[in-house]
Amino acid sequence: MKTCVITGASDGIGAEMARQLAARGGVSLVLAARNADRLAAVAAQCERADAPVLAVPTDVALEAQCRALIDAAVARFGRLDALVNNAGISAQALLEQVRAEDLHWYEDLMRVNLWGSVWCTHAALPHLKAARGQLVAVSSLAGLVGVPGRTAYSASKFAMTGFFEALRAELKPAGVAVTIAYPGVVATRIRHHGLNARGEPAGSSGLKEDKAMSVEECARLIIRGMDLRQREVVMTAQGRLGRWLKLIAPGKVEDLALAALKHEVRPY
Repeated sequence: MKTCVITGASDGIGAEMARQLAARGGVSLVLAARNADRLAAVAAQCERADAPVLAVPTDVALEAQCRALIDAAVARFGRLDALVNNAGISAQALLEQVRAEDLHWYEDLMRVNLWGSVWCTHAALPHLKAARGQLVAVSSLAGLVGVPGRTAYSASKFAMTGFFEALRAELKPAGVAVTIAYPGVVATRIRHHGLNARGEPAGSSGLKEDKAMSVEECARLIIRGMDLRQREVVMTAQGRLGRWLKLIAPGKVEDLALAALKHEVRPY
C-alpha cells in the first residue's frame, strides 16, 4: 500500500483530496495542518472509509515540524510515495496599503507558501527517490499571472512554480514525478482567512466568486494529475488562455486580472 502525505489537510482542497483518496482505497494517508481539531475530524472521515490514517498537527512555517512530519510518516507506514504540498495562506492588499511596520507579513506568507514546501520536500526526497514516487505542488493561477492586490500571494506562488520546475528537472533521472497544480478561484474559505494589509484575517474575498470551481472538482483534477504523473494541471480555460496570452499581449492580461477583482481594493 502506498503512503501519501498531504499538508493543509484540515480544510478546503487538502481535506477533499484526503477524502477522495480514502474513498477509492489503496493508500495510507498522513494528514498535516495547524488546527488539530479540524485535522482530527478529516482523519475520522477518512478512517470511516477504511483508510489507514495518521494525523500530525504541523505548522509548515517551522522547519523542525516539517521534518518531524516526514519522519512520523515513514515511522508509521515504512515508506513514502507521494507528498502533496498544499498548505498555504492567501492575502489581498495593494502594496501601497501596507505600512512599513506591517510589511513583515510578506515574509510570514513566504515561509508558509514557499518554505513549508521546500522543507517538507527536502525531508521527503530520499524516501520519494527510493519509491520512484511523486511530488505535488498546489500553486495557483496567481503563480502564472500576477494578480493586482495580491502581490505577496503571487510572489509566493511564482516562487513555488520556479522551485518545483527546477526540481522536476533535477529529479527526472531518479524517476520522481513533479506535478504543479494551478487552481483558479475555488469555493473554499482561503481568501476569507487570508491576510489584509495589516496582516490580519481579511474576513472576505477580494475576487469574484460566482463562477468558483467546486472543491470536489479541484481535488479530482489534482488526483487525476497525480495518477497520470502530469507535469502540470492548469484548471481553467481562462487560466490556460491567460498563460499564453501574456506572451503576446501582456497588457490585455493585466486588464483581465483587474476585471477579476470583485471591487476596488481601498487603502485603510
